Amino acid sequence: MNGPLAGIRVVDFSKFLPGPYCTWLLADLGAEVIRIEHPRELAKQAQVFGWDKLPEAERARIRAQDVFARGKRSLLIDPGADASRPVLEELVRRADVLVEDYRPGVLASMGYGYEPMAALNPRLVYASVTLCGQTGPYRDKPGHDPVALAVAGALSRIGEDPDAPGFAGVPAADLLTGSNAVIGILAALLARATTGRGQAVDIAMSDSAMALIGNVISRNPDLSKAPPRGRHRADIGIYRTADDRFLVTTDMEPRYWQRFCEAMGRPDYAPLQNDKAARPGIRAFLETAFAEKPLAHWLALLGAADTQFAPVSSIEEALADPHNIARGMAITVESEGGPVRQIGSPIHLSDTPPVPPRAARIAGADNDDILKELGLQ
Repeated sequence: MNGPLAGIRVVDFSKFLPGPYCTWLLADLGAEVIRIEHPRELAKQAQVFGWDKLPEAERARIRAQDVFARGKRSLLIDPGADASRPVLEELVRRADVLVEDYRPGVLASMGYGYEPMAALNPRLVYASVTLCGQTGPYRDKPGHDPVALAVAGALSRIGEDPDAPGFAGVPAADLLTGSNAVIGILAALLARATTGRGQAVDIAMSDSAMALIGNVISRNPDLSKAPPRGRHRADIGIYRTADDRFLVTTDMEPRYWQRFCEAMGRPDYAPLQNDKAARPGIRAFLETAFAEKPLAHWLALLGAADTQFAPVSSIEEALADPHNIARGMAITVESEGGPVRQIGSPIHLSDTPPVPPRAARIAGADNDDILKELGLQ
């Protein structure tokens, strides 16, 4: 089965989450993605995680487990070696897209920067995914997801503690950046259909993270009056139940808040939704009420009232959730080491759906085939 991006070839130099997430989305949509994997970097990674001490079969299973390596071909090669240049240059000549996530200037120092690659292939879309972009005072700054969130001002809004920000617990900036990279690449490919030329795509994690503060800016012309971080609303909350489970509610629209208040036996709270002085008392009541009965009771009660709620699922519970299974988001993929659990593609198309998932194989598994296709073996 061919996906909507069938016929698009992507050379993937990326290593950190935003880049592999981007190319995973492209691969699931049918693009041919060839990962450029550095032998020394893989060896270092294996030492850090202890994989170098595992049997080959177990290492293969761990590799297959990697969601964001799925559906990609692997070329094990050292980009810095002179002997690698003919291979990589021929690959770029035949490619539509190159994705890299080195710090600005590093890949160029190896001879694979945008200008020489565009000279080899003027139709190439060259996407660079970095912390702070290819320009600006922070261009050379190193860092990962929390640093991007901090630069963007988003980290200041994360967490329940009003006195200090906290970590999100999930790589929000990484994944948002990867999605923006896909959008940039697809936009450049669409432009190429008109101009006949590729272009550079500059995607920064800090830029992407600033989208997370857009709503705060839009609603607060005077940012000094923006609501503080932490618990300051009553119509949104996470509550512990009697059986030590958790429930989240998001009844922000007045009609849902009305239903919620009635279901909780406090219709008198409905007119107080935007009364800041009343919020602490309402929250205290809700925390006490939810703690008196088990999760199942609240799921039934709020479900019957058609309010906005969900149990806080563990990852194990999410993978077993019938809804996630029905949506194709909790899947099992066959691999040489046996079946592995993964997440499905979040993009659902009616006529050109994503391609069937194929678990990643060991690094370098596709070397011979790729070299033969390039006429170099």
